[in-house]
Amino acid sequence: MAIKRKRLGEILLDGGVINERQLEEALARQKGLGMKLGEALIHLGYVKEDDILLTMKQQLNIPIIDINRIVVADQVLKLLPESVARKYEVVPVDISNNRLIVAMNDPTNYFALDDIRLAVGMLIRPVLARKNDILKAIDRHYGRSEAEKAAREYAKQAGVSPVAAAVELMSAAPPGADDEDTPVIRFLNTIIENAVNNYASDIHIEPIEEELRVRYRVDGVMREVLRTPISMAGPVVSRVKIMSDLNIAERRLPQDGRISYQAPDRNIDLRVSVIPTMFGEKVVLRILDRASVILDKEKLGLTERDQEQFDELIRKPYGIVLVTGPTGSGKTTTLYTMLNQLNSEDKNIITLEDPVEFNFKGINQIQVNAKAGLTFAAGLRAILRQDPDIIMVGEMRDNETSEIAVRSALTGHLVLSTIHTNDAASAVTRLIDMDIEPFLISASLVGIISQRLVRTICPNCAEEYEASYHELNLLGVTTGQRVMLRRGKGCNYCHFSGYKGRRGIFEIMQITPGHRSLIDSRSTADELREYSLSMGMTTLKESAAKLVLKGVTTIEELLRVTFVNE
Repeated sequence: MAIKRKRLGEILLDGGVINERQLEEALARQKGLGMKLGEALIHLGYVKEDDILLTMKQQLNIPIIDINRIVVADQVLKLLPESVARKYEVVPVDISNNRLIVAMNDPTNYFALDDIRLAVGMLIRPVLARKNDILKAIDRHYGRSEAEKAAREYAKQAGVSPVAAAVELMSAAPPGADDEDTPVIRFLNTIIENAVNNYASDIHIEPIEEELRVRYRVDGVMREVLRTPISMAGPVVSRVKIMSDLNIAERRLPQDGRISYQAPDRNIDLRVSVIPTMFGEKVVLRILDRASVILDKEKLGLTERDQEQFDELIRKPYGIVLVTGPTGSGKTTTLYTMLNQLNSEDKNIITLEDPVEFNFKGINQIQVNAKAGLTFAAGLRAILRQDPDIIMVGEMRDNETSEIAVRSALTGHLVLSTIHTNDAASAVTRLIDMDIEPFLISASLVGIISQRLVRTICPNCAEEYEASYHELNLLGVTTGQRVMLRRGKGCNYCHFSGYKGRRGIFEIMQITPGHRSLIDSRSTADELREYSLSMGMTTLKESAAKLVLKGVTTIEELLRVTFVNE
């Protein structure tokens, strides 16, 4: 496609997006600060990036793409060297009619187009994309090759044993220093940044016989991304220990720590766990990305009825609201959403967390430190002397914490917390198992939210199919009519999983006088559950089934996260 060699300023003037005065001011700003014209216009507030892209699309007849939804084939990536991609901030996307399609933010940079054409030896066809999306895509697509290159460089360092490398690393630059050129440091940085760009929740770095394997947990499912020689294991683990201030010499006992990592566009907190295994130490890095925390209840996945019940629970002046579910089911996100809605100047809100995953303005947050004696129980006792209105306790872990929380609720405080159970009704019996008296539970508990996260169908490769009799039976559908469901075929965008992203399913049990009578009489979880169902409670399975019928998720996800006989 031939492009008229018009400059960006001329294009924006012709499109009526800016006027001559604004262009002159932006050109002066561009010259004075050494920035690009588009950046100068955005910096001055005259245009938004999307305005520039849309105008170039209309004036130059160049399409706009969402680079986040594209995973580029390896053979296409190999055509454009990473150095060229980073220099001109472009991503190769595909090959069509012997032309290399490249995503770029400014296709009027004709010098860049000519240089790229010479570098790849092909004609170039530009498409438009947002700058920040392009930078993330470069890290995402070239990240693995960068990690592999660092691993190969390290392997070439003859005679360097893991112990020697550890000593070398200890004398090397600490985290945050400028020296990022050593292979091990580049390897680890690339692994972390690539995980963040792929929206992973955890990074697993694990020795398996003769190899070091790296896996990410994305949307709740593990995915292998890299294998390198086992010789990388010792230095990589040592580097993690240095960054998280752990004992580098201790290899026999588990250790826990924390890293504050400076990614290219934001700070990322990493929770570190190191354990000894048969083939060496395994590291798990939990990514605590504040930028990805959802604080809007409408984005949690709550139905309209769920939202009404959610609001009723947190409007209570006192009592306990529990959020239940297994690890990684989104409990903390739900608690943070509650806090965000409750946060106001006329309330004293104090939290006790392990760890603090998100900082709130106007809320007093306390980090548990068991080594220093600041446990959940000790912290909760101290909080009660701070005149709180609302207390959030990260987890009900033991009898002492639970009993203090219950008594806090009975003395006029709203207490929010989590507990590990499979459903809402089981939370009551878990408290009884912790030796909390039933009459205290019935008097203090106002509601329980049980939740799970289901993967949502990839929008890029979704297809319809006719539901089978067995599937309709699982969904509780008795109609004789044809029912169409959706599933993902698998594509580059979703790494051929058929899923992209997650949303919550919920089971909300509001405590009524009937519930209180059952709790006082030590009724079983099944009895509490049956009574709740008779009062109209929606189960986790029913919540998931509604999403399946709406084409949001699949039967397989329903079966993965819920019990069939619910």
